[in-house]
Amino acid sequence: MPDTPRPETLREWDRKDLWHPFTPHAVYEKEHPLLIDRGEGNYLIDVDGNRYLDGVSSLWCNLLGHHRPEIDNAIRSQLDKIAHSTLLGNSNAVAVELAHRLVSLAPEGLTRVFFSDNGSTSVEVALKMAFQFWQQVDGGAEKRRTRFVALANAYHGDTLGSVSVGGIDLFHEKFRPMLFDVLRGPSPYCYRCPLEKDPASCAQECLQSLLELIHNNADELAGVVLEPGFQGAGGIIAYPKGYLRKVREATHDAGTFLVLDEVAAGMGRGGTLFACEQEKVVPDFLCIAKGLTGGYLPLAATLTTERVFEAFLAPPEDGFTFFHGHTYTGNALGAAAALATLDILDREEILSKVKEKIQFLGDEVGRLWNLPGVGDIRQWGMAAGVELVADKQTKEPFPASERRGMRVCTAAKSRGVFLRPLGDVVVVMPPLTITQDEIRILVDAVEYGVATEVAEAK
Repeated sequence: MPDTPRPETLREWDRKDLWHPFTPHAVYEKEHPLLIDRGEGNYLIDVDGNRYLDGVSSLWCNLLGHHRPEIDNAIRSQLDKIAHSTLLGNSNAVAVELAHRLVSLAPEGLTRVFFSDNGSTSVEVALKMAFQFWQQVDGGAEKRRTRFVALANAYHGDTLGSVSVGGIDLFHEKFRPMLFDVLRGPSPYCYRCPLEKDPASCAQECLQSLLELIHNNADELAGVVLEPGFQGAGGIIAYPKGYLRKVREATHDAGTFLVLDEVAAGMGRGGTLFACEQEKVVPDFLCIAKGLTGGYLPLAATLTTERVFEAFLAPPEDGFTFFHGHTYTGNALGAAAALATLDILDREEILSKVKEKIQFLGDEVGRLWNLPGVGDIRQWGMAAGVELVADKQTKEPFPASERRGMRVCTAAKSRGVFLRPLGDVVVVMPPLTITQDEIRILVDAVEYGVATEVAEAK
C-alpha cells in the first residue's frame, strides 16, 4: 500500500488539481480552508489532527455524527452482498425495503418513491413528473398546465430545472438564457421585506401576493414549488406560522400540484421527520436528500401519489413511461445507510430530543442580538441564521468584497468550530446529536467571530 501523502503535499494537490463548488478560488487559500482527514461524532479532524465541532452538519446533511457505528456496519454488511445494481427495469432488495419504509413513514397518500442521488435531482424529478402528468392525463385535456410558481430567494439545486425554479440571482442569473420561465412570488424575507412593509404591522402581504399569483394563473399551473419551513440557501428565512397551510389550500383550489423541497428542512431538522407534518400538509411531491443517509452517501427520494403514478401507466408504445433516471438510482449502499439512519432516529428517539434542543439553540443564539453588526437572527428548528450588517438602523449590508461572514467563520475555527456562511449570514445548523454544551461552544465561537471581525471593525 502506498504511503499516505503528507499534509503539505495534499494542500499542494488541492491548490493545483481540485475545483471546489461554490468557492471563489481567487481567495480560497487566504481563507484558511480545512483539509479534513476523518470525523468522530460531531467533530471533524483535519490532516494536522485539529478537531472542529461541525457547526453546519457538513453542509446540512450529517444528522447523527460522523463515523456512526450503526451506519458504518450497515454499509459494510451491504458491501458483503453487492454495492450497486441498476434499478432500470430491475430492482434490488435494500432499495425496495427503503421505499417501503419511507412510504410507511410519509404523510398519508404519498405511496410511490422514485430514487435519485441528490437534492437537486429529487426536485428535477418532481418537476418533470408534474409536467409530464399534465401532458398525458385525461387524454391530454390539461396540456395547458405548463408553468410553475416558485419564490424569489429560493434555492432548489443546480440542475437546470431546479435552477429554473431557483430565485437567487447570485447563483442563477448567469444561466437565465438556458432556463424555462417561472412565475415568481415574493420571499417572506421580513427583515428586508420585498414589499417594503413594516414587519411589526405586516399582515403577511407577501403570502397574499403569492396566493393571488396562484389564483390568477390557476388554469396554466403545473405546480407550485416551495421549501417548507424556511428558505435555506436564501439565508435561513423562516416562514410565518400557517404559511405552508395557506399555500396548500391555494394549490387545491387551483387544481394544481404542490412540490415540497424538504432537502434542507426534512429528516428531523424541525423536530418532525418531515417538515410538512408541522402544519399537517400533504404535498403531491415530497423531495428529500441530504440527511436521508445520515449524511454518509448521495441518495435522494421523490415521493408522490398513486394518482400521479397511474397517469404513467400505459402500453410502452404509447410513450407514457417516465424516461428519466440515474445510473446510481436506488444505490444499495446508500439505501443501507438510509435504513440504518431511520433505525437510529426511531430507536434513540432523536426527534423528541431535537424538540428540546430547538428552544435551547434559540436561547443561545438570542444572546447575539446586542452585538454590533448583528442585524437579524432567524431560526427554524435546528437551523439558525445570523445576518451581519454595516448599520443596524438602516440595515445597510457590508460591501461584498469584505466577506464579513466568511471572516466570522474563519475566526470561529480558531475556537474549534467549523462554520460556513451564506454571504453575510452566518449559518448555524449542527448535527441533531449535538449536546447543549456543544451548542454553547458553537454560539460562543460565533460571538467571538462577530466581536473580532465585525464589532471591533466598526
